[in-house]
Amino acid sequence: MSTTSPTVPHAPRRIVVGITGASGAAYAVRVIQLLAAADIEVHVACSDLGRRLLAEETGMPRLDPDRLSDGRPEQVILHPGNDVGAACASGSFQHDGMVVVPCSSSTLAKIAHGISDNLVQRAAQVTLKERRPLILAHRESPIGLAEIEAMRLATLSGAIVAPLSPGLYLGPTSIEDLVDFMAGRILDLLDVPHDLAIRWERQLADRRNTGEPTR
Repeated sequence: MSTTSPTVPHAPRRIVVGITGASGAAYAVRVIQLLAAADIEVHVACSDLGRRLLAEETGMPRLDPDRLSDGRPEQVILHPGNDVGAACASGSFQHDGMVVVPCSSSTLAKIAHGISDNLVQRAAQVTLKERRPLILAHRESPIGLAEIEAMRLATLSGAIVAPLSPGLYLGPTSIEDLVDFMAGRILDLLDVPHDLAIRWERQLADRRNTGEPTR
C-alpha cells in the first residue's frame, strides 16, 4: 500500500468582491480590473442596489465580466446576488479574502450584527467566521452614531473598515487618480501586489530628485 500523499494542485488566488448600493461604482470596477490583471480569480457578488448603482454610475445595464475586468472575463465569476447558497457563501469555499466596495451603511450594519439577507452579506459573514481578511470600503458622509457603532462591532469581529477617502498628498489631477489611490490601498490590504503610484515614499524620492521641498 502506497504511503505517499497525493499531489495537490496549486490553487489560484481567489478574492471575493461584494458590490452594494452606496455611490462609488468606479471603485468596484477598478478593484476588479486590478485583481484580474494580477491573475486573481475574482468572485463577484452584487446586491440588487449594487446592480442599480453600476447601471447609473457606469452605464452598465447588466453585470458584464468583460467590462468589469477590462478584457479579462475569464478571471471573473459572477454569482447571483440573492443566492445565499452560492459557492462563496460556504465556509468550505477557500479564498484569500473579501472586499465589499462600495459598502453601504445598511450592509455595514448587517455584517456587524450578523444579519445576512443576500449573498454579499452572507459571504462576508462566512469570511469573518473563517478568519479570512474582510475589507469594508464604506462610502457615506457624514456618518452617524449607528454607523460608528457598526464600524466598532465590525472591527471587533475582525473586519477592516476602509472608508473610501482618497488622499490628496500625491497631487491627483483626475478622478481616475483618486479612484486608483483607494483601489491601491484596498489591494494592499488584500496583500495583492500592484504598481500604482500611491506610495508616499516614492513621492518623497521624486521630490528629492527634482529639488522640490518635501514639507
